[in-house]
Amino acid sequence: MVRVDIKDLKVFFENKEIIKGVSFPIEEDTVTSVIGPSGCGKSTLLRSINRMNDFILGSRYEGEIVIDGENVLSENVDVFQLRKKVGMVFQKPNPFPRSIFENIAYPLRIHGLKDKKQISEIVESSLRDANLWDEVKAHLFESAFSLSGGQQQRLCIARALSVKPEVILMDEPASALDPIATLHLERLIEKLKRSYTIVIVTHNIQQAARISEYTAFLYMGELVEFSKTERLFTAPKNKKTEDYITGRFS
Repeated sequence: MVRVDIKDLKVFFENKEIIKGVSFPIEEDTVTSVIGPSGCGKSTLLRSINRMNDFILGSRYEGEIVIDGENVLSENVDVFQLRKKVGMVFQKPNPFPRSIFENIAYPLRIHGLKDKKQISEIVESSLRDANLWDEVKAHLFESAFSLSGGQQQRLCIARALSVKPEVILMDEPASALDPIATLHLERLIEKLKRSYTIVIVTHNIQQAARISEYTAFLYMGELVEFSKTERLFTAPKNKKTEDYITGRFS
């Protein structure tokens, strides 16, 4: 089942076209990787799905991104509810300057939850889902900044999970992590895809090959190729794709 359907998406910043008519489906409960050289529009594409580009002055969209039958680029979309449905994990861990517990609890209160017992239960379940509970359960009321970089990133994932999204966007989530923390993150992504649709931007093509079912290759704002990951990496249809994944790209 298609969870997110990107249809002829164009993204403009002022008069510059950044994304140029991109179309591909994102299947439910899978990992879809978006790869391509720096500056090709990967993050801009990702941030279109939950309208994060709205924060950039002069940004505008053409085309459609359909989630649950609704074009989320429409002017009448409730962007607050959209970002609850489509969570985001950023390139660098960005915990709130609060305790580990409050990093999860605070967004719940923002969304109107007041029951302390229910909040505590969601904090625990979210940390468990992010494979972090056993590491932090004795330190819940210590600062989130006391955690390692990898733990902070998993905390940010737990925070995103706490409001029960349907889709999780990850913008190069392992780029600031060491190899061991990256391995923990990849194992977590493998676990999460059983329950969530995940779209990940990564500059690491080996990572894309390891963790994703589908891969989209972008170049200069255009979609060069999209297919199942195994086929794209073993039998690409486009020479640009072949050159990029074999390191001959210029």
